[in-house]
Amino acid sequence: MSALPPTAEAKPLTFRRYKDDDHKPLAWQKEIFDADHSHKCPTYIQSTPPCQGSCPSGEDIRGYLNIVRGIEKPPAGVPWQEYAWRRLTDANPFPSVMGRVCPAPCESGCNRNQVEDFVGINSVEHFLGEWAIEHKLAFNKPAASSGKTVAVIGAGPAGLSAAYQLAKRGHAVTVFDERKEAGGMMRYGIPGFRTPREVLDAEIQRIVDLGIALRMNCRIGTDITLDDIRAGFDAVFLGMGAQSGRPLPVEGAEAPNVVTATAFLQAFNDGRMQHVGRRVVVVGGGDTSIDVATVARRLGHIDQVHESDRPENVIGGFAAHDAATLSARMGAEVTLTSIFAIEKMQASRHEVEHALAEGIAIRGGLAPVAVIRGADGRATALRVIRCEARIVGGKLDVKQIVGTEEDIEADLIVSAIGQAVDFTGLEALANGKGGITADKNYQVQGQDGKPSGMFVGGDVVRPHLLTTAIGHGAIAADGIDRMLRSEALDKRPKIDVHSFDLARKMIEKGLKITQIEEPLRGTDASTGAIHNFDDRSDRYVIPHKDLFLGHFNYTPRNKRKIVNLNAEEALNNFEERMLPLLETQAQAEAKRCMSCGQCFECDNCVVYCPQTAVFKVPKSKSTTGRYVDTDYNKCIGCHICADVCPTGYIQMGLGE
Repeated sequence: MSALPPTAEAKPLTFRRYKDDDHKPLAWQKEIFDADHSHKCPTYIQSTPPCQGSCPSGEDIRGYLNIVRGIEKPPAGVPWQEYAWRRLTDANPFPSVMGRVCPAPCESGCNRNQVEDFVGINSVEHFLGEWAIEHKLAFNKPAASSGKTVAVIGAGPAGLSAAYQLAKRGHAVTVFDERKEAGGMMRYGIPGFRTPREVLDAEIQRIVDLGIALRMNCRIGTDITLDDIRAGFDAVFLGMGAQSGRPLPVEGAEAPNVVTATAFLQAFNDGRMQHVGRRVVVVGGGDTSIDVATVARRLGHIDQVHESDRPENVIGGFAAHDAATLSARMGAEVTLTSIFAIEKMQASRHEVEHALAEGIAIRGGLAPVAVIRGADGRATALRVIRCEARIVGGKLDVKQIVGTEEDIEADLIVSAIGQAVDFTGLEALANGKGGITADKNYQVQGQDGKPSGMFVGGDVVRPHLLTTAIGHGAIAADGIDRMLRSEALDKRPKIDVHSFDLARKMIEKGLKITQIEEPLRGTDASTGAIHNFDDRSDRYVIPHKDLFLGHFNYTPRNKRKIVNLNAEEALNNFEERMLPLLETQAQAEAKRCMSCGQCFECDNCVVYCPQTAVFKVPKSKSTTGRYVDTDYNKCIGCHICADVCPTGYIQMGLGE
């Protein structure tokens, strides 16, 4: 008797992932995990930490902090301080200057903020810069000359950065600048008590010593034409900077004693301006306005003022009388106004705190509406109105509160609301928006739509930070170098910063590499990296949620010593206020770095692996980033190594 009814037919068994009417796939976890194991395995992913992703000059911050802390070892005979400094200056040739004045967006983005406080990156940079100057470190000159010539217009941070990067590649560089001395806004826009001139001079001279020629007191467009420059050089970099201040856009701003911040600071840094009026009002809210206010507080005022000794006349070019320079100074009443509330001002928080401690009145939520003038035409007060300011869709929205006007008495009014590029003699380059239009490689397009052989950087691209200009110069120099070598100007990476180079480290240690081509993936059969390594630094910034934050104990930040002055002490005090960390402090601060996205050799993965699948690479073959590996014959994909990895270097990926 048949086991099946006469009408039934036997059907072959088939595998069906989904049943009839299913319309949603199963969660991938249910497909990957099976009891105590999975089909995933450890992958070693090098990512960009947020500090580097936030650094406009593209420093390998994690790299030099790992050197300072002792994780990455220098080659034999090289002090760790020098090795860290050279890693830092691959991107930024001004560590001592930037360590003092950079507002440190890297610290704002630091993942350590999720534990207790950011790592003092700026202070470690400051320490390394000072060590290099003290020990007279020099940049390594190129082995050979390329035979190519490049003109760099502007000896500010963008121009000098580009010149430095180009000279390192063997190109002959000539820098043109209309000023007497090189440095741009680092010299003429920032007071000496924030950037000591001997420090700035040392870092500029180190760049010049690479063989760079300086032609100072030479303005392009006036003393020599741009056409002559282009005819005489193989490539041109334009880094003129924004040296012209923006005047107040209000009625009465044409009064003689209403001046711009750039003119004010240049007169001070030139040594021409010896005093200001008794009542000074600064309009701004950024770091430049703080610089103006603190300079005014130090200069003070004198009672007997000759007409030509008035600040606006000195700014205009008059030389101060001896009597003015010798007269006893008295404190000035300095008020700084901003359309934003104090806590939302763009100025660095510590600079705001310094200004308040020195007796400068900072008043937020005020917008200028008019300059009140006396019978002689000079300004006597700034009329302001209360306002609410915010950024909406990338644009500034200011709402004035009707009926809240008031007058702030003033003998000198300084506009610190922005800067502009002076295109005199170079009008053909201006894009009508205050800058020069360029592509992602910072190359200027010619009128025919073809590459022009000219590159730009700094404020002519977008007025921003000094460190931004340094980054522009480096990227443009890379484009110029490729063009001079007849190489294609490839698309820049999504995350355009310097990062740890595993291949370079292995070569440095004398290890042979069988595979160094990019992308470096699937490395199980290669000595070029540990098994299943992937460098995603060019496209992935690792967030704090990918880290095992429980590994890190509360550790207070090692802070630099700051000389705080009160209102009386600030008068006539032009000494530096910020002192570098001691060596032990710099090392301790670097140890607070969580090395986000790269192994810092904590051994957690080795200790906690239940299968002993994760093992240390033999010392003879190990380097930074190549410290542990996985035996995939033992690994069951339990995820424990990834869960206990403090830096997020180990992630779980599909494997066999």
